[in-house]
Amino acid sequence: MKFAMYRGARVLLAVVSLVGMTTATGQTTSVPALQVRSLAASCGACHGTDGAAAPGAAMIPLAGYPREAMVTQMRAFRDGSRAATVMHQIARGYTDRQIEVLADYFVSMRQP
Repeated sequence: MKFAMYRGARVLLAVVSLVGMTTATGQTTSVPALQVRSLAASCGACHGTDGAAAPGAAMIPLAGYPREAMVTQMRAFRDGSRAATVMHQIARGYTDRQIEVLADYFVSMRQP
């Protein structure tokens, strides 16, 4: 129970840190690298640090994952069209812009 609360708090903190990505007029702003890394850090608990999953891990590595595939999958988790045990709950907290920022971040990472 304690771990689940800690994990939930980390995800919430990462999402809240990116609230300022869109101005009041709806125009997007550039996202500081530290905020992007903070958002991506929440993925590390399951998918490995910087998206590099441990060899033989059940979760896929996110490092180098194709951008459009990640955007599509995250949106599918968010809208419930892709079944999941946890990802549908996590993805509901992300805006389209946050999903795109995550996809850009992970596609730029190299797989070990």
